[in-house]
Amino acid sequence: QVQLMESGGGLVQDGGSLRLSCAASGIIYPINFMGWYRQAPGKQRDMVATITSDSSTNYADSVKGRFTISRDNAKNTVYLQMNSLKPEDTAVYYCVCNTFPARLSWGQGTQVTVSS
Repeated sequence: QVQLMESGGGLVQDGGSLRLSCAASGIIYPINFMGWYRQAPGKQRDMVATITSDSSTNYADSVKGRFTISRDNAKNTVYLQMNSLKPEDTAVYYCVCNTFPARLSWGQGTQVTVSS
């Protein structure tokens, strides 16, 4: 069973930066992609960024140019560098891992709060 351990959330001021990390363990099948979703209170969970095993990336329009996703395949770890944070980025951020053939595993979530 895949387990995801997230770290790096916290409280930051408007315009600040944070870096999230997510380490996957219990990997048996190849990883298709890893990434981050987020969910604000009263809203649905939305994709923030994903990265495939060959480092192809995909970003939500709202974070393009501000967030950067990267991956260490040897460590089965994915990172999310978040710059120029805005209050509307406040949410619980969830790590996701998709393994062959198409199984999704989720982390427990880490809170990111951006104060104005």
